[in-house]
Amino acid sequence: MNCLDRKLWRDLLRQWGQLIAIALVVSCGIASFVMSASAYDSLKLTQTAYYDRYRFAEVFASLKRAPESLRDRIAEIPGVAQTQTRIVVDVIVSIPEKVQPATGRMISLPSVQNPMLNDIYIRRGRYIEAGKADEVLISEAFAEANHLDLGDTLGAVINGRWQKLRIVGIAISPEYVYEIRGGGSLSPDNERFGILWIEREALANAFNMDGAFNNVTLTLSRDAKEEYVIDRLDRIIEPYGGLGAYPRADQLSNYIVSNEIKELENMATVIPTLFLAIAAFLLNVVLSRLIATQREQIAILKAFGYTKAAIGFHYLKFVMAIVLCGATLGTILGLWMGNGLTGIYADLFSFPLFRYNADWRVVFSAICISILGGVIGGLKSVYKAVSLPPAVAMRPEPPPEFKPTLVERWGLQKLFSPAGRIILRNLERKPIQASLSILGIALAVAILLTGRYFEDAITHLVEVQFRHVQREDLTIVFNEPRPARTRYEVAQLPGVIRSEVFRSVPAKLRYEHYQHRIGLTGIQANGELLRPIDRDLNRVNLPPDGVVLTKKLAEILHVKPGDLLTVEVLEADRPVRSIRVVGLVDELMGLSAYMEINALNRLMREGQTISGAYLSVDANLADKLYTRLKEIPAIAAFTTRQAALDSFNEMSGRNMRIMTLVLVTFASIITFSVVYNSARIALSERSRELASLRILGFTKGEIAFILLGEQAILILLAIPIGFALGYSFAAFMSAAYNQELFRLPLIVTKSAYAFTFLVTLITAFISGFIIRRQLNNLDLIAVLKTRE
Repeated sequence: MNCLDRKLWRDLLRQWGQLIAIALVVSCGIASFVMSASAYDSLKLTQTAYYDRYRFAEVFASLKRAPESLRDRIAEIPGVAQTQTRIVVDVIVSIPEKVQPATGRMISLPSVQNPMLNDIYIRRGRYIEAGKADEVLISEAFAEANHLDLGDTLGAVINGRWQKLRIVGIAISPEYVYEIRGGGSLSPDNERFGILWIEREALANAFNMDGAFNNVTLTLSRDAKEEYVIDRLDRIIEPYGGLGAYPRADQLSNYIVSNEIKELENMATVIPTLFLAIAAFLLNVVLSRLIATQREQIAILKAFGYTKAAIGFHYLKFVMAIVLCGATLGTILGLWMGNGLTGIYADLFSFPLFRYNADWRVVFSAICISILGGVIGGLKSVYKAVSLPPAVAMRPEPPPEFKPTLVERWGLQKLFSPAGRIILRNLERKPIQASLSILGIALAVAILLTGRYFEDAITHLVEVQFRHVQREDLTIVFNEPRPARTRYEVAQLPGVIRSEVFRSVPAKLRYEHYQHRIGLTGIQANGELLRPIDRDLNRVNLPPDGVVLTKKLAEILHVKPGDLLTVEVLEADRPVRSIRVVGLVDELMGLSAYMEINALNRLMREGQTISGAYLSVDANLADKLYTRLKEIPAIAAFTTRQAALDSFNEMSGRNMRIMTLVLVTFASIITFSVVYNSARIALSERSRELASLRILGFTKGEIAFILLGEQAILILLAIPIGFALGYSFAAFMSAAYNQELFRLPLIVTKSAYAFTFLVTLITAFISGFIIRRQLNNLDLIAVLKTRE
């Protein structure tokens, strides 16, 4: 080592506590970046490769029934590269040894396995044999949730007839990476919903679809105009009961996966930036103090011929040593966390192969980001060091200007002890330093409060959606609209305490040049099982005419109450109607457009037609009800509120809570680092003053009170500022998670403030305990030696 390197080593050892604290802050920022960036790369690469290899379609459309000859007209649309027709039907499935029925989405397959759009990947087993009408492939998630294996049999009500199906293979498809039924369901319920692939001829015979199809998918050429293709396709299938074509971006599974990828990308930017900004702030404070105490050493180095570049590089190496230690620890931790996060996504999404991809560019970027953050934090201090002329640096810093403090000018000094007056004088005479300390602690408090906000927001979301809005036990959906008398038949089902019917109509809502594809839901005006609510959780009563939208849907359509919407119905005769927006509701999951059921029936110019029913069920008779539902061919699907809640908690809620735990842990580390550094820097700056007070007769307790009392005032001043900043951060995160799938409400509870306050006090106490021990071991002789 040369002389400067030995000096660097001594400086690092002398301030090891502070430097470890700063390195931990750097490691938190780098770990969050590496975790998010590596998981983003893994998920994005896996998605892209899977979509390309298994030919995921780019345009989707469903219809009532069309002859197979229509395929040629569709294929002739300019821009269409490949066309595939198929049959898709939802049926009720009976699973061995399970009382509750499940919904199976049956999708036709060609008799001979050939490359096709939305191709399947067979995990285990084999492809179906031609002519075997009872053979099916089932989705992997459905098989695992119900403990089904090759050779097992399922029962299904297929077009009114009970049929046994034998499992010959377990497969996945790019169309159902996130296996979800849709129709208002936003969380997967793999135990009660699954995909069944069956030979096309068998499905066509069962549903009278010989030589016909009810679903078509397309891929496009490179120069194709997606909107043009969709418009032409809609025109072609409209006479055949077309339900409206939509692009890959709106396909539910792809939308959810792509949305998760986008969140990872945002996470890799916002959180690390905040953490590294705090680390840069701490580095600037520490390095400024170090240079202030080494003025004479800098002067001597310059007098002995060391250049400004050599001295500047020496202090930059001090910064680099800290950030590289933090970056190394953060990279290792981030890779471990990224691997764990990828494992969570592997459970949530169905890919043929989902490997964790720790790209070297992510690691290299992490190191560069940490170095950049360190340089930004230390640049000003380094410039100050190299700019000092030797003659000026050899002299001690000029003493600060002393004058009566505000308390003394007001004549209130007699209310304070000598130690208290010393604290107030120091704070007032160094306002910039005190302000920076308050800002640093406030930022740490804000991050801690933001971490707790996520947990509170999820809890509130679940409470609102599954306790106030959805109050039914069971929802049943018919395979086609049913006449009015069906409502009385539903009410007579065994175990049904209360039933409320609904009407659901697929439609396009348009306002000016904005449009959105969604189902109009007609519900009973005074129903108790599904209740639209406002911001204050009060029930919103549906008027006899008009439509009530969720606020997010109104935002997408840029409408407000009183505006007139154009409704293009996507079933039956596809009428186009105009309807007025009469109110908004504050649901936190999904998008909804509510009407009073009779108003929707009038809009459709039909009788009291219904699409399904919400049921309140006697738990003691639930098994009997489920057995009866399996026997009713008119029922295409059913869902339970408890299953939806369990699924949300298991998947989305679990993932969000894991991320909340990570954020709270990192925030706690940052809080400790900021508080400890603030106290330790104060001790370094005032050690000579405190030692002098000890010589003058002050006890160890009194000087500890002077130092730690000052820190306590800074912390108490910083906490309310941190609360305000934390609330602002929470508002920012609430706006960032204002999505179609779910919206995080701006809910910061008293318990969140109490938790943040308590953690801050604990970290302050730990820091104070460490500082007090250092004060007890203060070497008075060494400190009071003349440095000049």
